[in-house]
Amino acid sequence: MANAKGYAAQSADSKLAPMDFDRREPRPDDVSIEIDYCGVCHTDIHFAQNDWGVSQFPVVPGHEIIGRVTAVGPEVKDFKVGDTVGVGCMVDSCRTCSSCNAGLEQYCAEGMTGTYNGVDRHDGSITYGGYSDKVVVSDRFVVKVPEKLDPAAAAPILCAGITTYSPLRHFGVKAGHKVGVIGMGGLGHMGVKFAKALGAEVTIFTRSESKVAEAKKQGADHVIISTDPEQMKAATETFDFMLDTIPVQHDLNPYLNCLNVDGTHIIVGLLEPIEDPALQAGALVFKRRVLAGSLIGGMPETQEVLDFCAEHDISCDIEMLDIKNINEAYERMKKGDVKYRFVIDMNTLKNG
Repeated sequence: MANAKGYAAQSADSKLAPMDFDRREPRPDDVSIEIDYCGVCHTDIHFAQNDWGVSQFPVVPGHEIIGRVTAVGPEVKDFKVGDTVGVGCMVDSCRTCSSCNAGLEQYCAEGMTGTYNGVDRHDGSITYGGYSDKVVVSDRFVVKVPEKLDPAAAAPILCAGITTYSPLRHFGVKAGHKVGVIGMGGLGHMGVKFAKALGAEVTIFTRSESKVAEAKKQGADHVIISTDPEQMKAATETFDFMLDTIPVQHDLNPYLNCLNVDGTHIIVGLLEPIEDPALQAGALVFKRRVLAGSLIGGMPETQEVLDFCAEHDISCDIEMLDIKNINEAYERMKKGDVKYRFVIDMNTLKNG
């Protein structure tokens, strides 16, 4: 066992605070990593505050991890000490089902093992995430960070980046397509960058007039204010794809009507049941539209997105964070007060 330091939530109503804990002994296929940076995802808040009712406390959040390899097991061939590497949202899967064999570990038939709040498949322990100084992960679930990428800005690519890249690639977005990106947060701004790099004409849908200039700065060709009936009417049947990054309940129907025949609305943000107002099935049936969902990407695609970002000079817009300010950062995130992702400098944990 190796002693580790991190920040944890001890209960749903407690603040995150320092905690010492043990990391497991490395296995033959493991990579030991000293963590340099960890992105802060809205999912971290949900688990820390048990919003979904599945948290197992204490919770050490963090699944956007960038660090340096400090040791490798005897079976590890692709990593060496000193490599800059990343760990995203999962650290294991069954490795034998059809999804795992296809490099789609996120859709493992037995369920992927989360980087935190998951159950280790070997010893039954609860996994702890990247708000810590070190981590031990099987080499299959570690990716290489290209030298061209800024390591800190690369951290959110492991969640916000792959979450938006994967569906755009899966559904075949390319030059000539018109893509609407709904929402202008951590996911949305990455969706704009990827869709543009793939050659699409991109429109941001936002409720706020104040975000028009920022949307254009991020690369959007057009901006539609979704609360303006005239703008929404003008957008009727004009898009091939809608990438929906909104993480809270919202009416899908107006956006479905913006799709062409055979258009696809892809949900990546909303994990709750779609409730009110009811989905108008006619909007799908009469235009052969598709309502789809997408999780993160598998490990091959996670490596692919990092390489794609290096090739196209894409990074996440970040605000660096001292870990002692993590609770204040959570409150700011709830208000949408970050452009567009917090990244913890883990040196602040070591210095604290």
